[in-house]
Amino acid sequence: MDINNLVMAYEKEIRLGFFFGVLGAMALWELIAPRRALTISKTLRWVNNLGLVVLNIIILRLIFPTAVVGMAVFAAEQGWGVLNYINIPFGLAVVASVVIMDFIIYLQHVMVHAVPILWRLHRVHHADPDFDVTTGARFHTLEIILSMLIKFATIAVLGPPVVAVVIFEVVLNANAMFNHGNVRLPLGLDRVLRWFMVTPDMHRVHHSVEDDEANSNFGFSLPWWDRLFGTYRNQPRAGHKDMTIGIHHYRDTKLVSWLPGMLALPFVGKITGYTINRRQWSGPDEN
Repeated sequence: MDINNLVMAYEKEIRLGFFFGVLGAMALWELIAPRRALTISKTLRWVNNLGLVVLNIIILRLIFPTAVVGMAVFAAEQGWGVLNYINIPFGLAVVASVVIMDFIIYLQHVMVHAVPILWRLHRVHHADPDFDVTTGARFHTLEIILSMLIKFATIAVLGPPVVAVVIFEVVLNANAMFNHGNVRLPLGLDRVLRWFMVTPDMHRVHHSVEDDEANSNFGFSLPWWDRLFGTYRNQPRAGHKDMTIGIHHYRDTKLVSWLPGMLALPFVGKITGYTINRRQWSGPDEN
């Protein structure tokens, strides 16, 4: 059995193992040494945030039974994608695929902040008034479906090895939980790590209520894109303990912390209520 077939055979076990392993480790870390005090009950947040995750999984499985791995297998069988037309070492194809797919996720993240109707979906993620491991998986169902379609298109054009798709999905989900963690790394370690991966302090800036801070640090796994395209911000102006998490004017607990409210949130407010094009802030950028 080659590596692609081996990964396909145990894909669900691999993904579930990493998901619950990272979720459990981060939850324990947050319990022992939280970075910030929560403003909403942890029980309320976990039940509703993870309830949204379960709902999304069920709907995705109904719409896309084989998900991205099935798409990767289909693309390989059809010979679709750039990497199926060029002869490069398997290891290089895997690494290149993971990096390229991460770049697409960065672009997608910028897009959902830039396009008004997509921001309405994405603000479900940002409207969480607290920031912890469950925030990393809290996305509106319609945004999850859109993200899956973008991944399908990327796989069809790129033609990545099946194992690369599984690695990418595992790394993306694990990093999303890690960098949304309500935890603190030693400053020296954080300073080094954020050259290679997105740390909790780096990503927390992105969840600020301040528009210029929310429109920075878009990376989920690799931090290079933010530095390369000028969207990197080192620290929040108010500091991590005093910064306000969430979205201005969306502070009603029933709307931002209960599952029915989260599902309804994209349809609340005016169509012009999005963030990336509001450039009225002042003050120098931090490097």
